[in-house]
Amino acid sequence: MAKTIGILTGGGDVPGLNPCIKQVVYRAIDAGYDVIGIRRGWGGLLHFNPSEPESFSKHFMPLDKQAVRTIDRTGGTVLHTSRTNPSKVKPNDTPDFLREAMDSEGEHQAKDFTPHVLKNLEDLGIEILVPIGGDDTLSYGERLHREGVEVVAIPKTMDNDVFGTDYCIGFSTAVTRSVQFIHQLRTSCGSHERIAVIELFGRNSGETSLISSYLAGVDRALISEVPFDPERLAKLVMQDKRSNPSNYAMVTISEGAHMIGGSIVETGEADAFGHRKLGGIGLIVGEELKRRTGEDIVYQQLAYLMRSGAPDAIDLMVSVNYANMAMDLIVDGASGRMCALRDGNYTHVPISLITSAVKQVDVDELYDSERYLPKIRRVIGKPMFLY
Repeated sequence: MAKTIGILTGGGDVPGLNPCIKQVVYRAIDAGYDVIGIRRGWGGLLHFNPSEPESFSKHFMPLDKQAVRTIDRTGGTVLHTSRTNPSKVKPNDTPDFLREAMDSEGEHQAKDFTPHVLKNLEDLGIEILVPIGGDDTLSYGERLHREGVEVVAIPKTMDNDVFGTDYCIGFSTAVTRSVQFIHQLRTSCGSHERIAVIELFGRNSGETSLISSYLAGVDRALISEVPFDPERLAKLVMQDKRSNPSNYAMVTISEGAHMIGGSIVETGEADAFGHRKLGGIGLIVGEELKRRTGEDIVYQQLAYLMRSGAPDAIDLMVSVNYANMAMDLIVDGASGRMCALRDGNYTHVPISLITSAVKQVDVDELYDSERYLPKIRRVIGKPMFLY
């Protein structure tokens, strides 16, 4: 009897997910496996109610070659996504049919529904899981591996911050989009002789902002790892503006950046992984620059534009190769592994690595903390994306 692989995508969407899904399915079918697509990340396994006839089609999608034949032509994920963490489900997020499992003493506390997830995997006959996600999504995959489930993980995040791999699906396209939009904004900033503040995604790691600003040649770049002084920034930006024949300046900023003595700008309730929504630090910085310089500001959040559309060639290449590697590992009987790129080579590492540390920019090597600029001189011996 053929083994069944469950595949899911969790967290934020990135370009390259659909090609990765397609390649896993094609390889799996050729190797004699069945494949079930799990909808909305770990949410599909949490919300599935075996006693409801319509529950399966709502939360799962049987996948064969015909079902995924054309999905690689678009971005996003046909399986949809969520930030559900079944090990920490808030009362308000608990499915109605599971509420009876909550005793009155714990009705106001987050609950671990991993036993329910394990039971659903068993009932569905899913023996192998291929989660595609960032450290949050994959950390729960690591939990299931410790519970005895066969798991082969694929890293994706436009922040490129999953520890254990030099590259995550989505990063190259995010940088490509950012560089394109930064250059396009130059025309308006130059026409109106303004200071542009461009806010990019990046919670804990400023790599997207660092590499985008490096490649786009912006005047100043603020990253998550280094608190900044708005007064010093204002002086530097005015120097940049005056030295530009077109009388404008460009500043990029990671959404997770913050001023010296300040805090990260967060809004709303924390998600299941403890993260509140980021965004707005660029607006605050723009207001500070206007107050300190008297100059008009162009504030632009690139946000979801960075992760929209089809993947570039690098993300297409990596997503397909990660899918092939995942299937190689599955066919070889390996589990508890994460596909990775290290020192320019495709490899795999223990999935437990993702929870062992946080991946951030090597500030001493790559960033000038006094001048708020990428500091990249000698690249001999460095990986393609510098660290």
